[in-house]
Amino acid sequence: MKIKALPLMLVFALAAGGAWAGPQQERMKHCNAEAKTKNLAGEERKSFMSNCLKAKPEAPAAPATQQDKMKTCNADAKTKNLAGDERKKFMSECLKGK
Repeated sequence: MKIKALPLMLVFALAAGGAWAGPQQERMKHCNAEAKTKNLAGEERKSFMSNCLKAKPEAPAAPATQQDKMKTCNADAKTKNLAGDERKKFMSECLKGK
């Protein structure tokens, strides 16, 4: 009976771990895109990434200009490896602020 419970416990443990990884992965994607937009490299990038990943999650501030929005949306689309119609749709929604 104990042997049957082990696989079930393993499934729940993996599911819980996967749920935790989602927000952290999103934060990593966001920080990478922002570092790329700022053209950071070396120690400067390492320091930025460390601070960005430690920061408390907050709603991203809307970029001040259309050019800033375009840079951010392009970086996000590149991070997500979007192409063709999928990229076009993403860029449209991103630039509208949705």
